[in-house]
Amino acid sequence: MLPARERREPVYRVTTEPLSADALAEAVTVPEAGGVSVFLGVVRARSAGRRVVALEYEAHAPMAEAKLKEIGEVVYRRWPGVKQVAMAHRIGRLGIGEASVVIAVSAAHRADAFEACQFAIDRLKETVPIWKREIFEDGAVWVGLQGESPPAG
Repeated sequence: MLPARERREPVYRVTTEPLSADALAEAVTVPEAGGVSVFLGVVRARSAGRRVVALEYEAHAPMAEAKLKEIGEVVYRRWPGVKQVAMAHRIGRLGIGEASVVIAVSAAHRADAFEACQFAIDRLKETVPIWKREIFEDGAVWVGLQGESPPAG
């Protein structure tokens, strides 16, 4: 059993490997936490009224992971009841139904877990330099950070 307030090694990861919501939930589950909230973002079949074939994500992994860590640190400061935070984002080509992002937060009480998890995904979408290319049957379009361009190449 982990001593009270002891944190496990934080998980802030950008990877080409498939993501597991169960693995991140397990990474944040500690004896002091009464609530675990998990957000799982998956590739959907339609966007802007068009049929999606796949998504491609690109990122500068070290920079993106540093931003994920910053978000985690804000969560710990803003919600003192939060015990653990874990965030992972997948890059590369993903098919319909595959997980692109997982965020897990544990807290003493469920309200903090829910609120912190929502804050984390919202901040990730706003600040983490990860670009998404939506691939449709008839073309593709990049979707990224406001005012930012996708990586060259």
